[in-house]
Amino acid sequence: MEIIRSDDNADRMKQKIFILFSLFTLLCAGVEAKGTKAMSANDFLNSLGACSSVSRRGENLNETIENVKYTGLRWLRVGYEDDVPVEDFIRLHRQTNVLLSFGLLSGGNNIDRLITESRQLAEAGALLAIEGANEPNNWEITYQGEKGGGRNSWIPIANLHRDLYKAVKEDSILKDYPVWAISESGAQTDNTGLQFLIIPESANTLMPAGTQYADYANCHNYIVHPSWSGLHDNQTWLSASPTKDCPVDGLYANYGLTWAKKFPGYPEDKLKTLPRVTTETGYAMNEKEGVTEEIQARLYLNLYLSQYKRGWKHTAIYLLKGRANEPDHEAFAFYTLDNQPKQAAHYLHNFTTILADNKSVSKSGVLDYTIPDQPDTTHDLLLQKSNGHFYLVLWGERFAGGTDSVTVKFGQQQKTVKIYNPTVGISPIKILNKANSLPLLLTNHPLIIEIEK
Repeated sequence: MEIIRSDDNADRMKQKIFILFSLFTLLCAGVEAKGTKAMSANDFLNSLGACSSVSRRGENLNETIENVKYTGLRWLRVGYEDDVPVEDFIRLHRQTNVLLSFGLLSGGNNIDRLITESRQLAEAGALLAIEGANEPNNWEITYQGEKGGGRNSWIPIANLHRDLYKAVKEDSILKDYPVWAISESGAQTDNTGLQFLIIPESANTLMPAGTQYADYANCHNYIVHPSWSGLHDNQTWLSASPTKDCPVDGLYANYGLTWAKKFPGYPEDKLKTLPRVTTETGYAMNEKEGVTEEIQARLYLNLYLSQYKRGWKHTAIYLLKGRANEPDHEAFAFYTLDNQPKQAAHYLHNFTTILADNKSVSKSGVLDYTIPDQPDTTHDLLLQKSNGHFYLVLWGERFAGGTDSVTVKFGQQQKTVKIYNPTVGISPIKILNKANSLPLLLTNHPLIIEIEK
């Protein structure tokens, strides 16, 4: 006869409770996993940048401060090329919290200066990243007595960036900051391996395997190209593609198969997850091509969204403000030469105001929604603020004309849904209660749907 002791009963009860708890946890996890996981709204906002000379080339520091505050931009691409005093950068950061990528820019070769000034920015909390040379195909560089870039050998460019990377990673203050690669590695005249962050074994490049140039790939994937001029459906979405379907000067043409000499780089499956940033992009106003101030403003909102959804960590639009020494470039900018905000600045202000948040979500929530028969010109990005509210952003890419009629269906009834249109203002254009679905018309700009969790 078996004698069951009281402590055996207790152990069996504990086992049953543990099993039941485990099953309950698995069931809850299954329910939570149904739907789309949100990304942090704050992290998305941190990706929004522009190119600026801050207090040089016709820009004024006080105006730059106000322009950054108004647009809500989180970072600026700068460098030592313009001889901007580091104190100006630091003052800008302290008054706006904007961060700065700091680089050699056009023709730069002074690693010591780059390190010294980057350290000052880092100590002030203003540094985002360190960037290599800007477009060596257009601005040749002399390094260690040898001219490189352009139509010359790119070995001097490779040596410069090998040494720059090493200097950053050996610096006690800068070692944890990311290094962004040169732009236009696809223009190499000889196979130096600049189409890689780290040259892999069997790459057959002129520089040895294991040479490291950067932590992030860097592109200037402007959303128009001589071979793809004018307005198209999915203009910004295709331009942000990491693979060979990208019709502009994108990731594939610089890190997959170089556009100039067809040197092989990463296979397409690796490109999809390659750490990457864009330090120049945009579309100049051009009445002949239909790019009015209004269309440019809509393109720029979509551009930031497409870039982030397709894996670009940071995106800088060229330019924040028109430059006195390059007046034609005003056509790209958020602000005119006399510092008047263009429609792009107003729409970006509305966009960043609606999504405003200054704290990243530690654990993203999940929202159960679908868009049945979603057109290929309709895209979506689910964001979440630190207050728990979801912000479902949908944007249409009908730049060749037309409208998409879509319906967002929720997995469960939503108590309150607010719809915002950043091309109209910062207040909701419609509020729905007890919503199970949401019909929308999309054209060529975003709509933002706020859903209380």
